[in-house]
Amino acid sequence: MRRVIGLTLAGLGAFLIATGLLVRFYVGGHLIKYPLSEYLTTSLEGKVSYFSPTLVSEISGATMRATSTVKGNASLGTSSTAVWDEFTYLYDVTNKATFEYDTRRFAFDRRTAELVNCCGANVNGNTAIRQSGLVGFLWPFGTEPRTYQVFDPVLNKPRPARYAGTGVIGGIRVDRFVEHVPLTRAGSQKLPRSLVGMTGSGEVTLPEFYTGTNTFWVDPLTGAQLNTTQDQTLTLRDATGTQRLVLLDGSLKFTPQSIQTVVNLDRSGRSEYAWLAVIIPLISGLVGAVVLVTGVVLARLRRDDQPDHEHDAATEPVLDPAR
Repeated sequence: MRRVIGLTLAGLGAFLIATGLLVRFYVGGHLIKYPLSEYLTTSLEGKVSYFSPTLVSEISGATMRATSTVKGNASLGTSSTAVWDEFTYLYDVTNKATFEYDTRRFAFDRRTAELVNCCGANVNGNTAIRQSGLVGFLWPFGTEPRTYQVFDPVLNKPRPARYAGTGVIGGIRVDRFVEHVPLTRAGSQKLPRSLVGMTGSGEVTLPEFYTGTNTFWVDPLTGAQLNTTQDQTLTLRDATGTQRLVLLDGSLKFTPQSIQTVVNLDRSGRSEYAWLAVIIPLISGLVGAVVLVTGVVLARLRRDDQPDHEHDAATEPVLDPAR
């Protein structure tokens, strides 16, 4: 009976150890992913100079707020791919005037945050723009200290964001990545010649150029971006390269309220990650090891108060009737 109990415990212990390993290396990897349904609003704010199409004038030293709202489209998502819609609204707080707004739908891998072209992905309704690289504000689970290709919504293409050190935000250790954009053409605009100081009447089409430095602070465990700053300049230049108009020049960064919002979300994500990737596997493994050892000991242990089975089966000697 003791041997049976021991073997049963040994089997249970092995099962618990296997379960811990399964949760750690398989189940956790399938359950820890970005959600299909999400609703999040964050804002960046800072001082800028820009050309206001609403006021038809150049504005200096204004406080600009860029508010982005992201909403998950669960009906289009799958077990591996999420589809989110984003609306970004730039507003001049100082002069109480709208600067611009942008819309975007993007599909991405729920583990790696790599963009996937499907499900009606578009930028401002343009489905011909092929989005690739990382989402831009989501990073892979287990982000590594290396260079990543991150989608830049100004250029509508990926740009390298290089690892540049570490920091701490809200008590969470983060990795810092920096994207440097040299002077790069980013499109063109048509506007009156008189508006850009050019002689003649009518309109002129000028190329738009973009340069900037975007910095991202990322929790390497969960891939959550806890802070970002955008130092960007958009200008119009003529064929000689002469700057004709500053469309936007300034620095925007996460507001304290936005940092707190994403930090709170990240803490919740880190807790879930810890349970699935560390706590449950560790408890299961330790309990399994104790039960396994106990079972093996019981299975091999002989009771001192009883003889072995072979001795129990020994028969009494038979007397010879002839004697």
